[in-house]
Amino acid sequence: MKHSISLIINGDPVDAIVKDNLTLLDFLRDQLFLTGTKKGCEEGECGACTVMLDGKPVNSCCTLAVECDGHEILTVEGVAKEGMLHPIQKQFIEKWAMQCGYCTPGMIMSAKALLDVNRHPTELEIREAIEGNLCRCTGYAKIVEAIQAAAAEMNWEEESENA
Repeated sequence: MKHSISLIINGDPVDAIVKDNLTLLDFLRDQLFLTGTKKGCEEGECGACTVMLDGKPVNSCCTLAVECDGHEILTVEGVAKEGMLHPIQKQFIEKWAMQCGYCTPGMIMSAKALLDVNRHPTELEIREAIEGNLCRCTGYAKIVEAIQAAAAEMNWEEESENA
């Protein structure tokens, strides 16, 4: 069966017709060509497909597109604003927090979800926020360091704006 859905993706309204069994992951990648969200285990275990649904991280491989009708989705493509990398993206590059890069979009989305609600996370809070994202290359130390640096940069930017 097919359904009509309307949602906001990366700030833009999207109307589509989708099959009732189409995952959000496949909808994003195959119909909208937003391929930053990666297809990994397809069982909700690796976190490569993490996106934000109404500001909360979800595994898009376990979420049906029809469930997103009327909701807002943010993918890694929507994190940068006006051609400027988000501090999380910038710090992943500067701190060498990626090697193969396959887990990076999901890590960035989980980190953003954390920093959107907690601008001063502890290392433990960071590790808990990314625990659903598997990385086989980095050992996580550089990822945690990048998220800490992004939090510091975001706090500095906020303080500068308020001064």
